[in-house]
Amino acid sequence: MNDSFAFSNTCKRRTAISGFTLLELMITLAIVALLTVIAMPSYRSYVLRSHRSDAYAALTQDQAILERCYAQNYSYSQTCAALPVFPQTSAQNFYTVVLTQSATSYLLTATPSGSQLADTACASLSIDQTNSKTALDSQGVASASCWGQ
Repeated sequence: MNDSFAFSNTCKRRTAISGFTLLELMITLAIVALLTVIAMPSYRSYVLRSHRSDAYAALTQDQAILERCYAQNYSYSQTCAALPVFPQTSAQNFYTVVLTQSATSYLLTATPSGSQLADTACASLSIDQTNSKTALDSQGVASASCWGQ
């Protein structure tokens, strides 16, 4: 009789089922979706700020060429063989650089192009012969935060 009792207990025992329930999966997906909604704008902002280095590099390189030409010709308006053709596209194609020059001054301005057009906080970055750096947002208002990032 003991044997039949042991046999009936083993038949009634439930084996543990491993895996996820539908509810657990739905909760996990909801958490992932919430984190994505929160993180994506921050990530996009970071990417736009990191692409500004393309403008800094293009402006600095062109500024060095202009200063070299000025040292040789005592004028910014003289043509110099090393001077690139303007408007110029930055190395990674995120900015277009334009040169406005006279005999004694110049202004290099980088404006976003392509995917960088979404950067409305720094829509224009400029530098002149005195190394004065200015930045404007998409509304034309001066933005002090663009040149330090």
